[in-house]
Amino acid sequence: MLLMMKNKLKYFLLLAVVVAIYTSCKREDDYRYKFSEAGFISNFDLRRYYKGSDLSLNPGAIGGAISIRGVVVSDFRSGNSVPGLIALQNSRINGSADSLRGISFNVGAAAADYIPGDSLHIKLEGGVLKKVDGILQVTGLTSSAITKVASGRTIKLQAANTNTILANPDRYESTLVAINNAVYDPEPASNVVYLGDKILNDGFGTATLRTSASATFANTPVQPSGNFTGVVYVTGTGTSKKIEYRMRTVDDFFYVPMPKLSAAIISGFLADPNSTDGNYEYIQFLATRDIDFAATPFSVYTNNNAGATAFPSQGWNTGALRTYKFNLTSGSVKKGQFFYVGGAGQRINGSASTVVPASKWISPVDYTKVPGANGIGDVTSNLLANSGNVAGIAIFEGTNITPNSVPLDVIFYGGAGGSFYTAGPPEYGFRITITDKFATYAGKVPQEYYGKGTNDISKRFVGFPTAISFAKLGGVYKAAKGGWESVRTMTSVALTNTSALSDIETGGVTALVEK
Repeated sequence: MLLMMKNKLKYFLLLAVVVAIYTSCKREDDYRYKFSEAGFISNFDLRRYYKGSDLSLNPGAIGGAISIRGVVVSDFRSGNSVPGLIALQNSRINGSADSLRGISFNVGAAAADYIPGDSLHIKLEGGVLKKVDGILQVTGLTSSAITKVASGRTIKLQAANTNTILANPDRYESTLVAINNAVYDPEPASNVVYLGDKILNDGFGTATLRTSASATFANTPVQPSGNFTGVVYVTGTGTSKKIEYRMRTVDDFFYVPMPKLSAAIISGFLADPNSTDGNYEYIQFLATRDIDFAATPFSVYTNNNAGATAFPSQGWNTGALRTYKFNLTSGSVKKGQFFYVGGAGQRINGSASTVVPASKWISPVDYTKVPGANGIGDVTSNLLANSGNVAGIAIFEGTNITPNSVPLDVIFYGGAGGSFYTAGPPEYGFRITITDKFATYAGKVPQEYYGKGTNDISKRFVGFPTAISFAKLGGVYKAAKGGWESVRTMTSVALTNTSALSDIETGGVTALVEK
């Protein structure tokens, strides 16, 4: 009996192994067969069939699919769409969050018969999936393959940085994408119009904004900065790969001023020093101009969402254990110098470590014994979160800060959780400003809080610096006009009791460029 049980157990274990192996081998190809009962294929799946050479489309070549359906995002009414191409986007039937993709269909003059929001069914047999001028598209079809089934469908607008688009062209090509907080490079003169190719720079990279001579807005003067919406095409390969970006109408641009020039920017922080007695956490700032804090005061806030269950009804002024405020009202610093805000310990890494010169500290406070300025913030032993939910730091001009005040610079880091934003009504959250991470508009839609719109959890510095390490935020800031030449990245710099100030003020630190 025992032998029979052992044999049965071996059989079931062997069966489980076989199933597991089959499943692991099969998973990569599952997408080929997950079409709806009506034989439709998604752009996500159709793109995966393309292997670098022309593919003749028939059911046998694409897992039995015969048609595709999606929503039109191209618009020929203003004369600036790629001639002959319908840009169609859709998601997989299973609704996976990251499956939105686009493909262009070259149907000649008939492409102009369709407008954004039209829902189309397109029969694929007889078409060819190929790249033309670097753009993946279906050719060889005529208007007879297209059936319009509805109009006015909602179009999902993606927001992406230029470097993200270039790193993932299949994800964004032939879809409608917002590129936010972009400027022209070089800065345009007052008489420059849209006509031709213009280079957009969003701080992450560049895109070529292309406006045809036939566009109704070709001779409209451009404005220096803002949020753009358009259809993305990626041309070229390798290092020659570039973004061709086409607005559909003049209303696809929304003017947004670039960030105000902040007198100081957040360049690093120490959240977990080598000490158990508190009072040694701090934030590092880089001055972009000479500052006399007695003449021009500032406020610095920290935000800790550990265990938070309520939304911050007073924003950065919520206080208690959620936010802590420092008023910077004395001391001075020169342009290009680093300075520090935080505990009264004034050491680089806890009670037994290197002393940081007193001249480097602006308004230090023993936060383990003294509440935050203006009563905002309880005494705490954990000024800067080092685990758990998302945490933040902000600097404001002045000391009379309200829930509607806009910071000069702001960062968030850490985990993804915490009750940091609610759309309400009423709407509550921590206000942000235009930075290397955040945009206050997505297209024309305001999104002035962390957690709202495209300012989602992905815009934080993901995770926490490692224990007993300084979080060095390295980027390049434009000291003349404000904004970022290159974005900040977070690097953990391990500290000891003998670490020198040069360890956190040199090598990959935030720098200024005179632009």
